[in-house]
Amino acid sequence: MPLRTPHKRALVAGGTGRVGAAIAERLRAEGWRVCAAASADGDLRTRAGAAALAVHALEELGGLDVVVHAAGDGFAPKPFAEVTEEDWDAAMDVTAKGTLFLAQATAPALRESRGVLVIVEDVASYQAWPSFAAHCAAKAAQAMLTRVLARALAPEVRVCGVAPGPVAVPPEQEERRAAETLLGRVGAPDDVAEAVLYLARAGFVTGTSLVVDGGRLLESRRARVT
Repeated sequence: MPLRTPHKRALVAGGTGRVGAAIAERLRAEGWRVCAAASADGDLRTRAGAAALAVHALEELGGLDVVVHAAGDGFAPKPFAEVTEEDWDAAMDVTAKGTLFLAQATAPALRESRGVLVIVEDVASYQAWPSFAAHCAAKAAQAMLTRVLARALAPEVRVCGVAPGPVAVPPEQEERRAAETLLGRVGAPDDVAEAVLYLARAGFVTGTSLVVDGGRLLESRRARVT
């Protein structure tokens, strides 16, 4: 049976951030029609907000073949003992709750198109960083949702994750973060965009995460994020 040719309609939630914008630009370069959404288009912290975002994208595009969750919040270093309820909620809301709510809101359209949901995770889901306790926990929850949603939406919808390492690093941190990778350099948001494009096309890939970190998870000899 021949593979279905997609209509190439993509929603990128968090599409105005550094990584999200790179994903949206890369998809457009490949001929996709893209709705690059910001929080003003729908607040992913609530189920109603996610539904509003889905309506916004469907009105703009007429359907969805790919949905990318690239939104996030709460990535700020703080000693474990000083983490507040507000810090915890900021990390969990858009990252974990938003992933579930966005999947709920866009599932009917993705089922209709036999599309794919791509979730931008983080290598923090695999590593214990004491100064980013809430962020690590939220990203670990998100990585599990990639697998849960792949089962829940199969066989019509594929669900995949991309777990970036140091790809959006402030200039003053580049040397230190580069030393934490096997390749000895930091990446760029475009590296994540390429991974998303691959997963959008990879028709036999679901329920797994593609790590894009320059070997960060394997490098244990040098500085670690604490």
